[in-house]
Amino acid sequence: MTLPVVFDMDGIVLEGPRTHPHVYADAADAALEDLEADPTPSQRRDFRRHEHERIREHCADLEIDLARYWELKEAYASEGTHDRLRAGERGVYDDIEAIHDLGERTTIGLVTNNRHETAEFVAERFGFDFDVVRGRDPTFEGYERRKPDPYYIEDALEKLGVSDGIYVGDSPKDVTAGEAAGLETAFVRRPHNRDLERPADATYELESLRGLLDIVESV
Repeated sequence: MTLPVVFDMDGIVLEGPRTHPHVYADAADAALEDLEADPTPSQRRDFRRHEHERIREHCADLEIDLARYWELKEAYASEGTHDRLRAGERGVYDDIEAIHDLGERTTIGLVTNNRHETAEFVAERFGFDFDVVRGRDPTFEGYERRKPDPYYIEDALEKLGVSDGIYVGDSPKDVTAGEAAGLETAFVRRPHNRDLERPADATYELESLRGLLDIVESV
């Protein structure tokens, strides 16, 4: 049986390792405005910088419902991200055709620390036929379950009904989470991680997603 392959999103599909900071800054401002909150300049900086532990404290001090703030902020962040993708302000890597090719050969999935709403948007916009898509839940607790915690990978594997496969990422935390979930791992080199040492536990190190085509056929 050909091994299932599960992909990270930021740094693997989407260019760059993470959501641009101004997206979260704008989302925080919009959420605070909706809640009619009046934070101090220092508090606003923490909200805008996505300092999640301090945000918990600030919501209590400002008598803001943390769950409602987080839900609003995540929704606005998704809107901002999707607008940037539609406008071409954030692109995709030129080797993502390998994901489409793999989808014709084996089970494929997308598991990301990014928001679930954005993961679904990316899958649809770029025509990926993933068998499972899993992003983080739009809650404070969901944010804390991000990789290197294997929670979302394990949830995706349960939905797929499999226990083995390859997790493909661009960071050490991807390798840690994939290994913790019982998967082989592929560490992909991108411009933003060229100076990083190969994670010691990575099963494979690749210069392109196209290298996965040979791997899945050989195991």
